[in-house]
Amino acid sequence: MATTRQWRLASRPVGEPTQANFDLVTVDRPVPGPNEVLVRTLYQSVDPYMRGRMRDAESYAEPWDVGEPMRAGVVGEVIESNAAAFSAGDIVTGDLLWAEHAVADADELRQVHPEHGPISTALGVLGMPGVTAYFGLLDVAEPTPGDTVVVSAAAGAVGSVVGQLAQLSGARVVGTAGSEAKVAWLTDDLGFDAAINYKTTDDLSSAVDDACPDGIDVYFDNVGGPITDAVWPRLNIRARVAVCGQIALYNETDVPTGPRKLGKLIESRARVEGFLVSDYEGRWGEALERLSGFIRDGDLQYRENVVEGFENAPDAFLGLFEGENIGKQLVKVAEYES
Repeated sequence: MATTRQWRLASRPVGEPTQANFDLVTVDRPVPGPNEVLVRTLYQSVDPYMRGRMRDAESYAEPWDVGEPMRAGVVGEVIESNAAAFSAGDIVTGDLLWAEHAVADADELRQVHPEHGPISTALGVLGMPGVTAYFGLLDVAEPTPGDTVVVSAAAGAVGSVVGQLAQLSGARVVGTAGSEAKVAWLTDDLGFDAAINYKTTDDLSSAVDDACPDGIDVYFDNVGGPITDAVWPRLNIRARVAVCGQIALYNETDVPTGPRKLGKLIESRARVEGFLVSDYEGRWGEALERLSGFIRDGDLQYRENVVEGFENAPDAFLGLFEGENIGKQLVKVAEYES
């Protein structure tokens, strides 16, 4: 019988994950049942939210069991179909196993159209990160012309789209990032009005103050921690804070309480709202249509950092916490022969 490889959760991390938390195993290739398809993985996504699924704790995403395969956003090719909706050769995307081959229910997959652009974008700018940026900024944060918008992790898959959409909304955009290469990409290529390298800035509060002389109207928070602490005192009256991620705290064994900052919300009458992209499941088509239009018109740029080889998937995931990627972090598992 044909075989395939899977990555399984070997143990739950304490603090930052390591290679020891992952186990690569060879198993029989699965066989699709009624209304199921067998998918050959071409690209696999790695995302910060996956760190939460490695914990044995209740969250918005169900934790992975130790010894079981992990899951990820995947773009793959249908190689066997028992579903009317898909045929062999179709390119699809969905939440599948960390595996070279996986079976999926046809109702949980979305077709990818290669003629619309590189298939890898279905995991990035035209996938979950792009849709997250679209609704998080436009529906939750509601920027208006002339606003100052600050985006943390601005060179990441979500943050880079947020910043560009804010520009298209007529806002002044400031990003934070963790290297000079990222800062240069934000300002020189994407046209951000300012960017701050939080790793080399001696006084983050002063840097935020200098970059935002008129205060902050919108803060899109992908990070939490000291960056959010520096932003908070500068929130303007009726500011909007969209809380998307807290990667600065994901590996903490004891989450620090820090100074009490809610009093600022009384003064500023600011609104703070967390959100999940799954809240907008029925509206993905709207977001993808507009995002693809912006790309087609040259108004939206994107970058991908592609790690070659299924065996390197854990390295790609761990690299997220080192800030290695500019744009979307992907694993290329197999070659796509169009």
